[in-house]
Amino acid sequence: MTNAQILAACRSNWEYRGIDDASMREMLDELSAHLEDAEAAGRTAQDVVGGNVRTFAAAWARARAPLPRRVLRAASIGCYFAGWVLLIPYLTRWTTQLDVTPGNLSFWVVLAAVTVAWNLRRGSLGLLRSWGVALLVALPAGILVDWLAGDGPLFTLPLWAPPLLLLPGLPYAVADARARKNAAAADAA
Repeated sequence: MTNAQILAACRSNWEYRGIDDASMREMLDELSAHLEDAEAAGRTAQDVVGGNVRTFAAAWARARAPLPRRVLRAASIGCYFAGWVLLIPYLTRWTTQLDVTPGNLSFWVVLAAVTVAWNLRRGSLGLLRSWGVALLVALPAGILVDWLAGDGPLFTLPLWAPPLLLLPGLPYAVADARARKNAAAADAA
C-alpha cells in the first residue's frame, strides 16, 4: 500500500469510529510524518502500521477516544440530527404540536436503523446516498404500517421536544464546525 492509501484507510476507519475532525486531522498529520520518516530511513510503510492497516487504525482510535466517549458522542450527534429532522414538520406546518402516527414512527425508526446498519456494514456512503438507500426501505415500511395500523395518533409531541434533542449534540457540532474552519484556513495558508 502507498502512504496515501494507508492515510485514506485510516481516515475512513476513524470517521466510522466517530473520531472528531480536529483529532482526526492531528492523527493523520502525525501518521503522515511517521510514514515519511520511515520512508526516508529506508523502511516500508508496513513497518510503521504493521500487516493490517484496519487493526492499526482501530487500535489507535481506541487509545485516542475510548468506547464510552465515542458512544456518548454518537448518541449526542444522533439526538442533534433527530432534533433537526423533528423540527422540520413543526416549521412546515406552522404548529406547536405534532401528532405522531404509527406510520410516521415506523418510517423514522426504519430510516435510522437502515442508515446506521448500512454505515456499520458498508462504511460511509455520504449523507445523501445513505439516506437515499434508507428511504427506499423506510418509505414502504411507513406506508405499510400506516395501512395496517391506521393513521390515528399514538401521542402528541410538543414544540419544546426538538430543541431539547438539539442540546446534547450542540457542543459537538460547534467543535466540528470550528475544526473544519481551522482545517480550511490551514489548507489555504
